Amino acid sequence: MFTNPFHRSQKVKGTVILMHRNVLDINALTAGLNVTGGFKVLGNLTCSIIDTYASILCSSVALRLISATSADESGKGKVGKRSFLEGFVTSAPILGAGQSAYKVHFEWDSEMGIPGAFYIENFMLGEFFLVSLTLEDIPNHGTINFVCNSWIYNCRKYKTERIFFANKTYLPSETPPPLVYYRQEELNTLRGDGTGERKEWERIYDYDVYNDVGDPDKKASLARPVIGGSNTLPYPRRGRTGRKPAKKDPKSERRSEYIYLPRDESFGHLKSSDFLVYILKSVSQNVIPQLQSAITLQFNKPEFNSFDDVRSFYDGGIKLPTSTLSKLSPIPFFKELFRTDGESALKFPPPKVIKVNQSGWMTDEEFTREMIAGVNPHIIKRIQEFPPKSKLDRQLYGDNTSTITKEQLQQNMGGITVEQAIQTNKLYILDYHDSLYPYLRKINAADTKAYATRTFLFLQNDGTLKPLAIELSSPHPQADSFGPVSDIYLPASEGVEASIWLLAKAYVVVNDSCHHQLISHWLNTHAVVEPFIIATNRHLSVVHPIHKLLLPHYRDTMNINALARNVLVNAEGVIEKTFLMGSYSLELSAVLYKDWNFKEQGLPNDLLKRGVAVKDPSSPHGLRLLIEDYPYAADGLEIWAVIKSWVEEYVNFYYKSDANIGQDSELQAFWKELVEVGHGDLKNAKWWVKMQTRTELIDSCTTLIWIASALHAAVNFGQYPYGGYILNRPTKSRRLMPKKGSPEYDELSKNYQKAFLRTITPKDDTLTDLTIIEVLSRHASDEQYLGQRIEGDLWTSDSQPLEAFKRFGTKLAEIEQKLTQRNNDETLRNRYGPVKMPYTLLYPSSEEGLTCRGIPNSISI
Repeated sequence: MFTNPFHRSQKVKGTVILMHRNVLDINALTAGLNVTGGFKVLGNLTCSIIDTYASILCSSVALRLISATSADESGKGKVGKRSFLEGFVTSAPILGAGQSAYKVHFEWDSEMGIPGAFYIENFMLGEFFLVSLTLEDIPNHGTINFVCNSWIYNCRKYKTERIFFANKTYLPSETPPPLVYYRQEELNTLRGDGTGERKEWERIYDYDVYNDVGDPDKKASLARPVIGGSNTLPYPRRGRTGRKPAKKDPKSERRSEYIYLPRDESFGHLKSSDFLVYILKSVSQNVIPQLQSAITLQFNKPEFNSFDDVRSFYDGGIKLPTSTLSKLSPIPFFKELFRTDGESALKFPPPKVIKVNQSGWMTDEEFTREMIAGVNPHIIKRIQEFPPKSKLDRQLYGDNTSTITKEQLQQNMGGITVEQAIQTNKLYILDYHDSLYPYLRKINAADTKAYATRTFLFLQNDGTLKPLAIELSSPHPQADSFGPVSDIYLPASEGVEASIWLLAKAYVVVNDSCHHQLISHWLNTHAVVEPFIIATNRHLSVVHPIHKLLLPHYRDTMNINALARNVLVNAEGVIEKTFLMGSYSLELSAVLYKDWNFKEQGLPNDLLKRGVAVKDPSSPHGLRLLIEDYPYAADGLEIWAVIKSWVEEYVNFYYKSDANIGQDSELQAFWKELVEVGHGDLKNAKWWVKMQTRTELIDSCTTLIWIASALHAAVNFGQYPYGGYILNRPTKSRRLMPKKGSPEYDELSKNYQKAFLRTITPKDDTLTDLTIIEVLSRHASDEQYLGQRIEGDLWTSDSQPLEAFKRFGTKLAEIEQKLTQRNNDETLRNRYGPVKMPYTLLYPSSEEGLTCRGIPNSISI
């Protein structure tokens, strides 16, 4: 029974840390101010303004403590009297950028017990960002910490009072009775009622389909089908905004510059990841048109004519007129790209793939190495039947079985037969046939020209992969039902055949780039995680252990996803303009989502599914890689294992038996809604776990953390290092393979560079690609990496999970040393390849900027 430690009229001292709205204003950043120093950088005048603001703040922000141990007549925790902020704390511990600390004292009678939550009211017109509250010297209890990290608007904006809980962790059944009502009320607030257009200050999490990427009201060509909510175009759900329907298509949502986010999903522009989001938006809507205009004026040449022309983007830069320069210079990101030798030129940093060897990208070895160590390293499969078959409907598309013959492959297999190669696990394929073939007729009717591709690979004794053949397939001239017309291309190193082979590889990479951007990067990380974020906030209280476990892996994801729907995956956005699929881009990702399987997103299951690993209890992590020198898989298994170990410790601390899982009402509601609504188009899939055991919870959380951290890092932060050189990773193909006797064939034989460049991404699209992926490949200065938390040690008051988390961080540092040693092993040829570029994408840590390494906790860019 609780023994009251307080004397009547006890004063409880507290410290509130917050950030003022104007510190977070992006206008200060674009004016070139150094925001990292907080208010002091703004000068004496601003400091005096802040002093005045602080005095207003103190009289306008009130807090009331809520007891976790003493209830009123209705069973709710007793609420204390209002206390107002009292002024700056001059001796506060080190504060973050822009943060200020304020004193507060609470009257806390002896009957009130131990505080477990508090209400806060803002009587000012403007909002502020509440970081934390710390209560000191609670008798017989010590310090109580409240981690808040939330925007606080004027109290009249809210239908229910803003409440925050101490950093205690409770399963629903273990919640102190006086806090039960408050825990449930806060979840009800976050769920909302599903109606109305959401407002800036709201914190409501709800679901909707992707019906806001088109803009039919602007022009008919910008209309796009609704993605999600149907069998033909299923999709994960996005956050609901409630904007009005479009006038010309009531099923579509009307577009606007403002896109609602639950307010705390966007911290504010003081946070560097938000700043990168701002830059990305500026680049897409303002910068790229300016640069393209400048290029047109400067060159009046829409095409590259030689590989040297491409390298001029890095060597000499793009000369800019003064008018363009003045429009770009306020944006800090571009200051890094401007030359400082007196010329007004924009010069992109040389991508890593050409820093040491400018022609290594052209080799067959690098072509295949990037399938296991590039930005799309989880597509390659082992061939287990020959010839490879298709899953496409024969009635619609005819027989799409591969036309490759054993004789064609065996020309380059050193005397080994296809049967022997399959038996000894040496035959592999990069297969983009089925995903692209149904769209080829539409794609090729536009300015783009493409093939469905299959690339056959042989695992050599030195551990490297060797391309054996490339199959390029096109629709039959008469009808799809006649099946494809396919041609086989074999490796060649001399004459026009070598140029043909280089083009064949380019068609493969274009498909790989398209799949990477739409599926590996967008769908399988960004889009599939958003329903987890929504369901978590709707059903798992902030004091729930699984909410605390997953929270770092959600930061900023809804923010970047909302921006993507506005400038990247929208109609005529960056993806549609510069990648192969054009207006069918999101539609393709919806078709491929039909085969998405959450359990197979975990790395071990993914490797087993693709046949590139087999179960082996004697091998590390219980798997034996059949491509032993497989950088993504080898490094990824190290990261996967340490994530799973951390999750196991954490889950087993809070759940002592499987029965606890089924009895957790919040967890069950979370999982039910995630499956039936968030990923509702796949709700009948048999692979969903029932969420009744600790193993199911551990595996699900490990998979989710893997997707949001390591998988996203592997497919994101190498985009510019590999793809910043458009010759290495073209995003578009514009001409078909030249036929003998044609003018294009003659051009290829006389000037293969010019012919190659006329086939792949043109100059203006290249400029767009470089500008966008340069931003997307960067780390923010305040990035939180795997093994770190923005709250420090205050995210929980439980010591055992804290110690387990510290061990997690230590293990990650040890893994990084291990991966560095691997990169120093010269026998592992796939670690560097001909381009001499080490595989570092799964190194856990990174510095700020363009590093080609580092695993952030979440999908924040």
